[in-house]
Amino acid sequence: MTDSRDTLYTDPVLDTGLFTFDDSVARVFPDMIKRSVPGYPTIIAMTGLLAGRYATPGSNLYDLGCSLGASTLAMRQNLQQQDCQIIAVDNSRAMLERCRDTVATDTHHTPVSLVCADLEDVAIDGASVVVLNFTLQFVPVEVRDAVMRRIYDGLLPGGIVVLSEKVTFSDPHLDTLNIDLHHAFKRANGYSDLEIARKRSALEQVLLPETLDRHRERMAAAGFGSCDVWFQCFNFASLIALK
Repeated sequence: MTDSRDTLYTDPVLDTGLFTFDDSVARVFPDMIKRSVPGYPTIIAMTGLLAGRYATPGSNLYDLGCSLGASTLAMRQNLQQQDCQIIAVDNSRAMLERCRDTVATDTHHTPVSLVCADLEDVAIDGASVVVLNFTLQFVPVEVRDAVMRRIYDGLLPGGIVVLSEKVTFSDPHLDTLNIDLHHAFKRANGYSDLEIARKRSALEQVLLPETLDRHRERMAAAGFGSCDVWFQCFNFASLIALK
């Protein structure tokens, strides 16, 4: 299966409906995410370095919302510890099938288990590293606190969570500025104003961003003693939280 350029929102007549991670999105996802999320390659690469630092022997590493497996591979390629396994979870079978092909071509040997499930239903156990790269934003807001508490409970002492999200800002001027800058980033990567507007409309009821303060509050309420932003570009940010 070859990856294609993202042209899903170029046709003004075609009704694409709400955004969903179906086969059409899976087919263009590498191009879509690279052209849509500022700093994405850096976040993925540093996820691997963080996993290499915090993975402990015999532990589980979770990639929650693994999509095509970019974070899974980054972790796998940086692991020095023995007897670890990576559990890659996504609720889209189309994404997981392509993830399976990606993992199969990788030459590293850490076992990877692919699980098709909703994030809310995944048991976290014996984890040294849990990664949610642009995942929690698609989970219903009312269950996000419970998800993070369950992740905390399943983490080993000294374990780490990497949480990357599109964020919003309490200050309306900053919120407007960062949205505008994000759209400028997408234009610079070849998206038209029509594509930007149509995709934003498709995502509005599906991707529900929160402020960085809300994410910090949730981490603290779950039990994490240390949590802060390690990377941010416009309205996209990544946090680490330590148990």
